[in-house]
Amino acid sequence: MDRRIVDLLVEDARTSVRRVAEQVHVSRTNAYARIERLVADGVITAFRAQLNPERAGFGTSAYISIGITQNTWREVSAALREIPFVVHAALVAGDHDVLALVRAPDNAALREVVLDRVQSVPGVLSTRTWLVFEEFDIPRPTWTRPQADSRA
Repeated sequence: MDRRIVDLLVEDARTSVRRVAEQVHVSRTNAYARIERLVADGVITAFRAQLNPERAGFGTSAYISIGITQNTWREVSAALREIPFVVHAALVAGDHDVLALVRAPDNAALREVVLDRVQSVPGVLSTRTWLVFEEFDIPRPTWTRPQADSRA
């Protein structure tokens, strides 16, 4: 039942408690209590609007891979949080240490973020930039195990 509630709220965070209750076939009080518990347990961390970056004035997006000095993630991540237009960063395994998503108004702003801001962060050894030409979001996550294809 919690997974169905999460699915509904991921699809539309503005879904009313009444509608959630109707969809999962419980009382509003039960639905409200479950949502509150999901928030208290940290399963749901925020309710937010999802923007179209281009229409919101951020016409240039890029992924930046960042190589860092060993054991500097905490300092680098704190610095990345302060850089305008960096909207997501993750410590990753593989050829690079950090992957960051930058949404900037234009190429000049992106250049400033990468060359002037990110590359000047203590602990940053290298960067590599991938410009995003087109993107899409997966409509919603599946919180249950995928079903085997019955046609096989």
